Amino acid sequence: MKLQEQRGDYMKYGLIGEHLSHSFSKQIHERLADYHYDLCPLSKEEFPIFMEQKDFQGINVTIPYKIDVLPYLDVIDDKAKRIGSVNTIVQRDGQLYGYNTDYDGFAYLLKQHNVKLQGEKVLIIGDGGAAKAIQRVVEDANAESMIKVRRSKSKEALSYEEVYARHTDCTVIINTSPSGMYPHDEECPLDLTLFPRLTYVVDVIYHPLRTTLCINANQLGIPSIGGLEMLIAQAKVAVEHFQGNFLPDSCINDIYQDMMKEMTSIVLIGMPSCGKSTLGKNIAQRLQKEFYDVDIEIEKKAQKSIKEIFADEGEQAFRDMETSVIQELSSKKNCVIATGGGSILRKENVTALKRNGVICYIQREQTELLVDDARPLSTSEDAIAIMYQQRKPLYEAAKDFTITNNRSLEEVTCDLETQYLAYIKQL
Repeated sequence: MKLQEQRGDYMKYGLIGEHLSHSFSKQIHERLADYHYDLCPLSKEEFPIFMEQKDFQGINVTIPYKIDVLPYLDVIDDKAKRIGSVNTIVQRDGQLYGYNTDYDGFAYLLKQHNVKLQGEKVLIIGDGGAAKAIQRVVEDANAESMIKVRRSKSKEALSYEEVYARHTDCTVIINTSPSGMYPHDEECPLDLTLFPRLTYVVDVIYHPLRTTLCINANQLGIPSIGGLEMLIAQAKVAVEHFQGNFLPDSCINDIYQDMMKEMTSIVLIGMPSCGKSTLGKNIAQRLQKEFYDVDIEIEKKAQKSIKEIFADEGEQAFRDMETSVIQELSSKKNCVIATGGGSILRKENVTALKRNGVICYIQREQTELLVDDARPLSTSEDAIAIMYQQRKPLYEAAKDFTITNNRSLEEVTCDLETQYLAYIKQL
């Protein structure tokens, strides 16, 4: 009995790899082409059986099998042969043809964002299958030099200690390693503050949409790119190999924009009583996104009110609960998150919220903010005034854009929708 029959998941087109639960490939391929696309996770024991049976028409290959598939192929495309890695296989007349579309996807990403590597000193993090394709793109772009780094030093790659000691003059950093990938979102492979000449950061990770590496780059004023566009671009070329027809590059951006609308969250920050919850519920309904209120989620977990948490356990305990809830909510996509007024007091909260979200600062004049005994830090006008002055710079630093809440709910909601859609178009 064939492996796929045993598993009950026969496929014509699909993706193989070891862990595929967070892959976006199915939704991308089924938008690009009129076929069913399956995700087929394979253990290391199942992989050789699957490849020997050849019971598919076309497959994509991801971690950890991009190199392991090579001995099973009858014909390897010249580009893939030069790279030494294959991520696309097509069966024709019983023979397996191997290609590498990671090269095409990464080259598209650089061109789309006008990132020029000629004459640049490029640092590549990681040395897996994707790294091999990206290294060839960097070479073909006539970079001045290319440094490779990995956790444990090898013949071809330096250690991080050596990079910090001798190569902090790199101008472009490209991450091809899994560092920063969900569920290890908080990881960041490099301290970017040590690279004073850095002009661009590219991370091929697409889950989360913005890695900590990219967020740190942006906070230093360095532009960054995530990996979703590359994933779509390489899938487009794979479809061309599968079906033997050409697709215009415009379909890459169309799918990218649609997926960003569907997946990116809206995060609302601002002072207590500035209107985050009311506005959040309204925009969530309008855009068909799930709504979450951080304070309500904290109360559910603690099984007591925020006022009681402050009274029983103190502000520090409340902030710890707040950070825990924010970490959970920040991993979600396609939602609206109304934060508490003090959520921006911790940098790790802001970083977490930016991974899959766009942060909107809801601004309301201090005189319009309400004194409220239910809010432990808003018990008097003087307390609000002090808090406003302390927090306003933090809101400004954390925001992606600002909405002024001094009009009708419908007008403010329309403004928020317009600015949100405009912002994600430039990501």
